[in-house]
Amino acid sequence: MRSILVTQQQTQPSGRAAQPAQPQLVDTARAFNALVEALATQPAIAIDTESDSLYRYFHKVCLIQISTRTADYLLDPLRVPDITALGGVLADASIEKVFHAAENDVLLLKRDFGFSFANIFDTMLAARILGWPRVGLAALLERHFDIHLDKRTQLTDWGRRPLTAAQLRYAAFDSHFLLPLRDLQEQELRARGRWREAQEVFADLPGIVYIERPFDPDGFWSSKGTRDLTPEELAVFRSLYLWRDREARARNCPPFKVMNDQMMLRLSREQPTSLHDLPSGLQRHDGAARDMLAAVSQGRDAPPPIPPRPVNNGEHRPDPAAIALFDRLRAWRTARASARGVDPDVVMNNQALIAIARAAPANAEQLAAVNVLGAWKLEEYGADLLRIVAEARAT
Repeated sequence: MRSILVTQQQTQPSGRAAQPAQPQLVDTARAFNALVEALATQPAIAIDTESDSLYRYFHKVCLIQISTRTADYLLDPLRVPDITALGGVLADASIEKVFHAAENDVLLLKRDFGFSFANIFDTMLAARILGWPRVGLAALLERHFDIHLDKRTQLTDWGRRPLTAAQLRYAAFDSHFLLPLRDLQEQELRARGRWREAQEVFADLPGIVYIERPFDPDGFWSSKGTRDLTPEELAVFRSLYLWRDREARARNCPPFKVMNDQMMLRLSREQPTSLHDLPSGLQRHDGAARDMLAAVSQGRDAPPPIPPRPVNNGEHRPDPAAIALFDRLRAWRTARASARGVDPDVVMNNQALIAIARAAPANAEQLAAVNVLGAWKLEEYGADLLRIVAEARAT
């Protein structure tokens, strides 16, 4: 959540007041129906969401901020029992939906409400394509509107009700400035010949798919500090890792609020056997403390965990020629990105480079058939890519 406080008021180039007017809280079915009716007439709307992921294990969308050119709305999906009708607006290709860092919002809205999308503009991706040095919303508003933002309320629990007046004011800023920011970006994208590139990137956003990622009992291997543990200590850490997830589910809170990794590392090394042996902050005479000690005991008695086998067994590993070509392509991408003043993945991501290296296309038709580049990138980069492939074959 991006919590915002304006410290200087001014008028934006678009003519809208920098500070939004009182947002309209939409928390009844009647107000929601009026909102959908109003949005259906708009050529573009701005959207942001707030969730309670910092406070809940089973987190959810708790607020949907929507702005038009003339009004700001705060839709409360915890109070409006059915917001299905909003899906028609989001799927309407004649209405542009403006997000900042759209992927997370789109995935959450798909997961929680089953919405589909069409015609998305992403102000963060536009900033990256333009090579702007800082692409966070706060940085963009400061640079382009001289709006200085305060993030002190970013840890707000958006799942609690009622929402406070301060929460409502802060939330409105998340979508309020996106439309004028989008206008500035379109103007610069067109002026610099990057509009088609941006449209090609935006076109992929509606198709992103939410994939439920269940708890991984082997996820502890990636925890920072586990490589410094002995095999016996690692067994205790694994036991605590599994206990922490069970406890987080039971409390419906994020695992880090049960215990952070640093404390689990400490317990894995010290292996306390009684409440008195626990660090002072954990010396509670309750079920959780006893369960924690039981997890330590179980880990102490368990055999050391065996690292999981790599998912890739080598069957699809690129051959040496493909690896060498990938290195050439990556060097080209670095140089091209530097010349443009953008991050390398804006030019092309690693997945695309690997696919091209494996296919080693000999002509434009074969390059297009790899199916990792859109029309703009084929036109912009195709000749360079084919030249590099040909040079690699000649060596």
